Amino acid sequence: FCTPCLQECLKPKKPVCGVCRSTLSPGSRALDLEKQIETTETTCNGCNKKMYLSKMRSHAASCSKYQNYIMEGVKAVTKEPLHNTRNFPNRFTFPCPYCSEKNFDQEGLVEHCKALHSMDAKQVVCPICASMPWGDPNYRSANFMEHLQRRHRFSYDTFVVCDYDADEDDMMEQVLMRSLRDK
Repeated sequence: FCTPCLQECLKPKKPVCGVCRSTLSPGSRALDLEKQIETTETTCNGCNKKMYLSKMRSHAASCSKYQNYIMEGVKAVTKEPLHNTRNFPNRFTFPCPYCSEKNFDQEGLVEHCKALHSMDAKQVVCPICASMPWGDPNYRSANFMEHLQRRHRFSYDTFVVCDYDADEDDMMEQVLMRSLRDK
């Protein structure tokens, strides 16, 4: 993990894993893994420049050819233009399903519910999931607080280029084809 992402995971009173969000227990750093990341070379899929894995994330953020490479993959699986904003659902702010307070981002909704509704056992619809194309606006979570902790500790947009209108099977096929091509 890069330092800013790792710091976000360590912010809560109980630090959490950057992947599964389970509580971290004290341990030692994986120095062997760090050394491997520092000494393993890779090639940028955009500009073909060679570099160490440890430098790849910052390079990818500034490499316009890599950005184009990513967008080619998104366009390959997109059924409609990305610019169509008609009937575009709000996937950025959400109401609290318990008290109907509005305009929380994902992290804000998680923190609000932890602070004010952690003991509320009422079954509610997750407003984040309901806003997604695959979400069921009628599904009531049996344990909403656990659902929030497991599914919504981070935003999808933080880690992937989201095209919510792309067909999931097409996207998976494209990812698999690109991973084989990138070997």
